[in-house]
Amino acid sequence: MPGPLAGIRVLDFTAVVSGPFATMFLADQGADVLKIEPIGGDSVRRSGAPLDKAGEFSALFISSNRGKRSLSIDMKSDAGREVLAKLVSRADVVVQNFRPGAMERLGLGPEELRARDPRLIYVSISGVGDTGPYVKKRVYDPIIQGLSGFADIQSQAVTNRPQMIRTIVADKTTSIFTAQAVSSALYAREKTGQGDHIQVAMLDVMLSYLWPEGMTQYTVVGAEPAEVGPNDRPDLVFKTSDGYITAGTLSDSEWQGFCRASGDPELAADARFATQRSRTVNATARIHKMGEYIAQRSTAEWLERLDANDVPCAPILRRGEIIANEQVVARKLIAEFDQPTVGRVRQPKPAARFERSEAEIGGPAPRVGEHSRDVLLDLGYSAGDIDRMIADKVVRVASSEGDASVSIK
Repeated sequence: MPGPLAGIRVLDFTAVVSGPFATMFLADQGADVLKIEPIGGDSVRRSGAPLDKAGEFSALFISSNRGKRSLSIDMKSDAGREVLAKLVSRADVVVQNFRPGAMERLGLGPEELRARDPRLIYVSISGVGDTGPYVKKRVYDPIIQGLSGFADIQSQAVTNRPQMIRTIVADKTTSIFTAQAVSSALYAREKTGQGDHIQVAMLDVMLSYLWPEGMTQYTVVGAEPAEVGPNDRPDLVFKTSDGYITAGTLSDSEWQGFCRASGDPELAADARFATQRSRTVNATARIHKMGEYIAQRSTAEWLERLDANDVPCAPILRRGEIIANEQVVARKLIAEFDQPTVGRVRQPKPAARFERSEAEIGGPAPRVGEHSRDVLLDLGYSAGDIDRMIADKVVRVASSEGDASVSIK
């Protein structure tokens, strides 16, 4: 069955990850997402080692753009602007993540487009918003990790040196917030008949994301700490005799279960860990003590003991072990499909599962301009018109054997 967003048309002017990942979620849920690319294609196509001879696909591009169509066009040309104006008139949602002011210079700003169509939902994704002293900064994920407190919360013990999270957490979290906001705006439009201009800044998103437990010391006004010491609490990574596991002992029942699993009757009598509050106050000592016991047995033995005593636990998987993990396999979380010019690829299935309107991967990621001709024909342009646009380098069309008209370096 079609996804819950079937019939919704999305124009995707975004590049890199924060925007493309968001619109990919909309495509998974049934929206028709048309990716608007420059003649050379989204720069992320060339991120890392190329997966195909033409250099059109990187793993990151496929994982952020599956299920979309691609129109490759010169947005600054008169003919290109005419095409885009026609596409906007048919769109339900426009998403862009250019630097502030760029879309306005192209005649594609939110005020202009929404004046033509009040039902249009226009989404602007930015690094730090459209006001403030940082507004002209070029922003990538590490910049937001630094500004939002994420690098601080990862600080090394003792030295208190900030550290980055080794994944583009700000980009991807912004994508999720954006996709959710688009769904809310579509629902509101059904009730009011009016679209909206949604602004999502990566900095805003990550402050919201970090706040619940990461900013507890700053939640009550007037009760802020005079000085915050190093983040000396160890993480919940425990080395066994042959690998690594994680385990949690927050509640009384979980701690008592761990004590039983340890086989040491004296551990339960330790006053430092007798209550939930005392275990929190003495967290460093508790975690080190757990580590001493866990190091004495194998991963398999500890998981069996902890599960038997209802203690939250899991093996810590290396990335190469995830695909074959028994839970991942049982849930059929990984899908495979053919990516033209690349071969067989893996992707995680959409995480939100709908009972009636199933979300699913809509197909492979598009080649640069793979759907340009079809899009233009649908807009009423003749074959001759399209050939002239291609000759004038207003539009790029992917050939069946690889597009040799534009070299990608």
